[in-house]
Amino acid sequence: MPELPEVQTIVDDLLPHLKGRTITDVRLAWPKAVGAPDVEGFVLGLRGQRIVGMERRGKYIALPLASGRFLVLHLKMTGALLWRRASEPPDRFTRTVFALDGGHELRFTDIRKFGRLWLVDDLAQALPALGPEPLDAAFTAERLAQALKGRRAPIKACLCDQKVVAGVGNIYADEALFLAGVHPLRRADGLRRAEVARLRDSIVTVLEQGIRNRGTSFDTYRDGYGNTGSNQLALRVYQRDGEPCPRCRTAIQRTVVGQRSAHFCPGCQPRRPVKGRLAAL
Repeated sequence: MPELPEVQTIVDDLLPHLKGRTITDVRLAWPKAVGAPDVEGFVLGLRGQRIVGMERRGKYIALPLASGRFLVLHLKMTGALLWRRASEPPDRFTRTVFALDGGHELRFTDIRKFGRLWLVDDLAQALPALGPEPLDAAFTAERLAQALKGRRAPIKACLCDQKVVAGVGNIYADEALFLAGVHPLRRADGLRRAEVARLRDSIVTVLEQGIRNRGTSFDTYRDGYGNTGSNQLALRVYQRDGEPCPRCRTAIQRTVVGQRSAHFCPGCQPRRPVKGRLAAL
């Protein structure tokens, strides 16, 4: 599933092209992607509307419209948003086409058909309760510690909980835990103050790296132009089980946390905290 760096890359790519454009038509090849309102209301509500911006909240994309309403999208596992000329051949797995003035289209492709679209009067109608944005200045070690307070679940599961921190998923949780030297099965409320501070900094580090590398592409993620990112080449532990740790050369292992895979180095990320130990970032 595209996480914060992938979604942010798409927004950065598309905003200069979409701002000020008018949606002239909407063609739905998979009407079930529409979450609200009904399909007819969705199409009629978008037709003729001018796009005034594009922003990211967590893993969601929101396009404010001149009407005051919002077009909201969630790419889920395999969705992509592509900037195309209307004359270009159709993209595979295109589920929705937003025709734009000037002879261009915004194409929503989705192999597995899990992605969702909403047209709402208020973002709260489409977005669930989300935690802080990890790249905002307000995301401090103190705020992360408060979010983890009383949480007995494994820290990996908590980092993937969008109410704890918005936009982080499997890939960047694994990478952040490795940099912080924290085992993914450690109880969230058992982390020491210094560990929480390192974890906060590590989350920011891996997310910023992911954005610089234009996202992590394995099978399906593509940027706003249909190209792959390169962050998969910079990953330290994610999906590298059996390979030597880049820090200590111990074999990276894989475990399961809440039905999700977790990749870690048993040498650098001990299950039990070591007194006085500081992870080398």
